[in-house]
Amino acid sequence: MSDKISVVLAAYNGGKYIQEQLESIVRQTLKVDEVIIRDDISSDNTEEVVKKFIHDNALENRIDFKVNEHNLGYASNFIKALRQTTGDYIFFCDQ
Repeated sequence: MSDKISVVLAAYNGGKYIQEQLESIVRQTLKVDEVIIRDDISSDNTEEVVKKFIHDNALENRIDFKVNEHNLGYASNFIKALRQTTGDYIFFCDQ
């Protein structure tokens, strides 16, 4: 059985760059099994860009995207996302 790879992405006001980052993650030579994205209540279009990317690429079963209920800050946002992973190997990613 192969090892499962998780990517944790903490997002905040990354609408301008996050699509390119997501494209890079899902096109890796070694398949990423899950991407956990937690948006820290961005005030830009990050949420819309991520949701559109997930839908357009049929990645609903590989990308778990949620917006936090309140702003956690950089470190706590990563920790929250990290706790949701199920992979054997976990990679941290910033937008």
